[in-house]
Amino acid sequence: MILVDDSNREKYIEFLQKHKKGHFLQSPEWGKVKSEWINKVILVEDENGNIKGSMSLLIRNFKNITSIMYAPRGPVCDPHDKETFEALVKDAKELAKQYKSFIFRVDPDISNEDEEFKKIAKEIGFKIKEDVKDFNEVIQPRYVFRLDVAGKTEEELLKSFHEKTRYNIRLASRKGVTVREGNRDDLKIFHKIMIETGVRDNFLIRPLEYFEKMYDELAPKYMKVLIAMYEDKPIAAVIPIIYGNKVWYLYGASSNEYRNVMPNYLLQWEQIKLALANNCDIYDFRGVSGHVDENHPQYGIYKFKKGFNGDFVEFVGELYMVLNPFMNFMYDKFGMFYRKIQIRKAMKKEKENR
Repeated sequence: MILVDDSNREKYIEFLQKHKKGHFLQSPEWGKVKSEWINKVILVEDENGNIKGSMSLLIRNFKNITSIMYAPRGPVCDPHDKETFEALVKDAKELAKQYKSFIFRVDPDISNEDEEFKKIAKEIGFKIKEDVKDFNEVIQPRYVFRLDVAGKTEEELLKSFHEKTRYNIRLASRKGVTVREGNRDDLKIFHKIMIETGVRDNFLIRPLEYFEKMYDELAPKYMKVLIAMYEDKPIAAVIPIIYGNKVWYLYGASSNEYRNVMPNYLLQWEQIKLALANNCDIYDFRGVSGHVDENHPQYGIYKFKKGFNGDFVEFVGELYMVLNPFMNFMYDKFGMFYRKIQIRKAMKKEKENR
């Protein structure tokens, strides 16, 4: 088993950033963001010492009794190289024994149309979580919009957008909306707007300290804070991540005020231009619902992102191996109940601090 340490970390980062399946969630920096998890990165090399595949594992330890093992958007390798994938899984299972993991999950950056990969995964021993449509049923989004920006110009991309999307981008500029790059202190502004968004759209917000930790590990090279200003007021903000050949729209927030000046459209356009400036191939709008019914409550996000004319991508989704059926049963039975209690506590605390 080859583990990433100080001696080969730079070699691993170079591999990750050059590989077409590389992902910021597989980076050492993200492992530090998730410091409440144990992070181990395993490598498979060829006979010349070149990395063929990698997998960054997050291990959530429950008082040294048991644990969950998870590889967000891993593994990173040729999806049809069964030998490498199998070797990575073998090493992961050895670590799972060490940490008494009862389940091993991966959700790779692989299209659901890739039947050959699904066949390989099943042969190795994975089961695939099927028919997932909503955000809250998965750890990472199964459905996203991705915009191919490789070799494109700003003019070509603007022309490809839906007419209403182009209009709203230009409207924001005509109305005087500007976008500035923020710093660590501006995360307070971002978080305040994020809380406003969470109350409006009824979702739980991570604490400010989480975003500060992200900034400390990822900024300014990989993470930016972009703030939309109108009449000298911050009215919307986003956090994009730049890693390898992609830019991801990771977090976004908008005030209840001045939504008519369309800051969210301009912020998306600024992130797309960021992808162009960094010679990336893909701008990833991140999650949308798998429901495309206009009456579905999540349809608005789908319609907004669709206007930028990206490709609607369905990933293969979550693959899992149950390593300890009894502990997995107990977790399924009581884990959801525990999480609901923790969410209620967090929401109550958030309201009290408002």
